[in-house]
Amino acid sequence: MLLSLALVFLCGMTLGKLFEMLKLPRLLGMIMTGIILGPYALNLLDGSILNISAELRQIALIIILTRAGLNLDVDDLKRAGRPAILMCFVPACFEIAGMVLLAPSFLGVTRLEAAIMGTVIAAVSPAVVVPRMLKLIEKGYGTEKSIPQIIMAGASVDDVFVIVLFTAFTGLAEGGTISALSFVSIPISILSGLAVGVLTGILMSVFFTKFHIRDSGKVILILSVSFLLVTAEHNIKGIMGFSGLLAVMALGASLRLRKYELSRRLSEKFSKLWVGAEVWLFVFVGATVNISYALNAGLMAVALILCVLVFRMLGVSVCLIRTRLNKKERIFTAIAYIPKATVQAAIGGIPLAMGLACGDIVLTAAVLSILVTAPLGASLVDATYKKLL
Repeated sequence: MLLSLALVFLCGMTLGKLFEMLKLPRLLGMIMTGIILGPYALNLLDGSILNISAELRQIALIIILTRAGLNLDVDDLKRAGRPAILMCFVPACFEIAGMVLLAPSFLGVTRLEAAIMGTVIAAVSPAVVVPRMLKLIEKGYGTEKSIPQIIMAGASVDDVFVIVLFTAFTGLAEGGTISALSFVSIPISILSGLAVGVLTGILMSVFFTKFHIRDSGKVILILSVSFLLVTAEHNIKGIMGFSGLLAVMALGASLRLRKYELSRRLSEKFSKLWVGAEVWLFVFVGATVNISYALNAGLMAVALILCVLVFRMLGVSVCLIRTRLNKKERIFTAIAYIPKATVQAAIGGIPLAMGLACGDIVLTAAVLSILVTAPLGASLVDATYKKLL
């Protein structure tokens, strides 16, 4: 395991820097590191670390979403209003609809299989989007109209919406039925996650006021509580809907609202943690990629992914109707909603593990969506934000 970790960090940081020098996103170099070191290429990563790679990716996601919450101005979101809410589910619905419409003719799958594939593909990646939006907030790009904040919040909530739909459709494919409760759990997950996160943030702000703890200690406490929130989501699954990751983000936002100076200092601490977490997140995402699946799917699957991205961009445009955003800002918002990575790596293999007939093609589409959209979206965001915002 120690050798594997050394390879992950040394090779991941080296390739990341190399891609950065070539004016390409660092994360592409890290994903390539995972593909090269992973079980489908050189197979240099120890099985023990691959067995816990999902948990390591989850920790990295918690770190970046906590930092997002600590930088999220709730007043900005309130001013944004309607578009901020619509961005949480409308683009994903458009993309799933596009997949249901096009996938049967492109890949010869059924409508239900296309719907499952759509829910896997439709989730935008907070791990790719959030760090870039935080950079824009720090540099002051788009903040006057709360553009980074809208994108950041939407990217975090849309995952909850899509994963609940994925669970419903895979259950139907196994021979069950979709009940009304499946869809009721979406708002319940979002509202309960926000409520628990805000309450936890308030309690922690009171605790930090009464007891003097170094900022490093506060970071450890916040991370520990965040781990408990995410664990709670898994433990109460099937009893009630609850989004642990949304609760983590709400915790950070609540702390910012009550203790602004502390939140600013803690955000700097979490940005330092992200330096290491970013490497292992994207290297382990790369390690899940089975290149043989991607090569077998060919150009039709890539063409399908690009076509449904157009549907997603139309969905973003619908969300921004009658807003103050000009044409350039609307184009940027649509571009920022392209990258996929973490959710696809987490759930892409589930239909195959369930023994569904569409398992292979869903996994292939998930792999290709990471390889196509993560570098494409990240590159376009990095290359266009100065011109468009």
